[in-house]
Parts: sequence; C-alpha cells; structure tokens
Amino acid sequence: MNDVTVLRWYIEVAETLAFGRAAKALNISRLRLSAAVKELQDEVGEPLFVPGDGPTELTEAGRALLDRARDIVAEDDRRRAEEAAAAPARPTLRVGFVPGVTVTKWTRIWADRHPGTDLQTVVVEESDQLHALRTGVVDMCFVREPAEREGLHCVPLYSEVAVVVVPKDHPAAAYDAVTLGDLEGESLQDGSDRSEATLPTTLEMVAAGVGPVLVPHSLARLHSRKDLLYRPVTDADPTRIFLAWPTSVAAPEEGTLDLPQEFLGVVRGRAAHSSRTESERGTPPRKKKKAAAPGPAAKRSQVPRRRR
Repeated sequence: MNDVTVLRWYIEVAETLAFGRAAKALNISRLRLSAAVKELQDEVGEPLFVPGDGPTELTEAGRALLDRARDIVAEDDRRRAEEAAAAPARPTLRVGFVPGVTVTKWTRIWADRHPGTDLQTVVVEESDQLHALRTGVVDMCFVREPAEREGLHCVPLYSEVAVVVVPKDHPAAAYDAVTLGDLEGESLQDGSDRSEATLPTTLEMVAAGVGPVLVPHSLARLHSRKDLLYRPVTDADPTRIFLAWPTSVAAPEEGTLDLPQEFLGVVRGRAAHSSRTESERGTPPRKKKKAAAPGPAAKRSQVPRRRR
C-alpha cells in the first residue's frame, strides 16, 4: 500500500461513491480506476465496497482504509511541500496574450531552449492588456494595437487582415474578398468591444440578421460558426499585434538571462546561437573562420595575361 497515487484515487472513489464521477475528476478511464481499486482490495484481503446492485457503500474495511489513506496522503503532501520550500526558486516568465494570438510554437521553442526557466502563458482580454502589464499580472504581453504606449517597449510583430462576418446567405458569400464600398448601406455593428464576453453575442446578432461586423481575421477564425462566414475587406485598416513589456524592468544580474530579450528572440525567430542572443547572455559570439589566403599558384592564376 505504498502507491500514494492509487490511494489518492481510492479516496476520490470512497468520497464520491461513484466510479464514473471519480474517474472523470481524476481524468483517467473508469476501467483503469476499477482495476487499481481491485488490486488495492486484493492487497487488503477484504471487500472495500458492499457487494450487490444497491447504492455504492463502503464496508468496515473500506472505511478503515479510507482513514489510513487520508493520513498517508496528508503526510505525502507535507513532505512535498517541504521539498518544494527547500528547493531553489526557478526563474519564471509570465507572458500574456490576447485572444486570437497563437503562442504554442513559441512556448515549445522556449521549453527546448530554456528548460530551466518556466514560461507561464495567460489569456488576457484586449481591454485589460495594458492594465495586466502595468500591474505586474504578466511580465510581457502580446497586445493588439495599443493606443497608449508610455512606459512600454512595444515591438511590432505582424498585421491582421480585417474581415467582415456575415450570414451564409449574404451577397458577400459570392466573393473571395470585398471592399468597404461593397458594404455601403449595411447596418454594420460596432466591433470595437472584442472581449470574450461580448464578441459571441455580437456574432449571434450577425446570425440573426441585425448586421455584419468587422473584426480581425484571427478572431473570426477563433469564433467561427457553421451559420456564418467571413471575407477579407481589402481596403479596411488592419490591426497590428505587438509584443510589449514595461520599460521599468530591471536589468538582469550578471550571469543571468535577460528573459524579455530572450523571449523576443524566440518570437522573432532568432537562432539559439545568434550573435545577438549570445551577447544578451553575456557570452561572446562565435567567431567566423577567415578564408585562407590564396597560395602562390592561385596568385599566379589571378595575374592578367598580356595581349600579344
């Protein structure tokens, strides 16, 4: 009975008295949970649950095991907490991103390049993007077209095409792209509030025929619906995505990583051993080998011949 994980599973079953709910809460299959509890029961040598078709109930042995399992798990939790407190704190970079930005590629590269530094990603509403940076909720943030940039480093990354979202039977469906002129006479909705709480409602109104809405392409794709479609608006202003972080960030101590610059390098596709990256780490860039000087034979071949 030394497998604390199985004891944790047993506690979940014994407290919920429902294998299905317990398996779902533990994020494991019911079959795996049942097999683990059966092995535990064989080890105890007595039934843990009252047999029969009635409601799931613990036997006397099951209740006794539950008490012992709770003590063992509590002791394991205390030991883990003590080990975590004694371990040196790992450096962490918290990066926020507004909906529509995909960060998976960059988090994967960061994990490969800096396994000793944790990267935490946080979804930040567009209306809260600057507040999250200035209050320290995140260290850096992928922001959408910030109006106020005072006190922030803002590095432009890419532009998002504006699209119009319309019902499937709208005339725009016949074209690959439209212009603002094509949308004259339409009751365009205000798409400035692109929060997760408001945008789905706006799109529901589009589907109901209230009027189209212009949004960045990434948000239209994120909230795509079977009853709606979107088309690029060729002459509408695009929105830009920036990577931002406070200018007040203290310089890194000697011998430590400049985390914002390291992450910026990852996002910009900078190679792990580029001269910029190595200079930020405080290591000298690799020197390129000089081409060997041409030998006497090569020099003779380079002398132009005289014309006769």
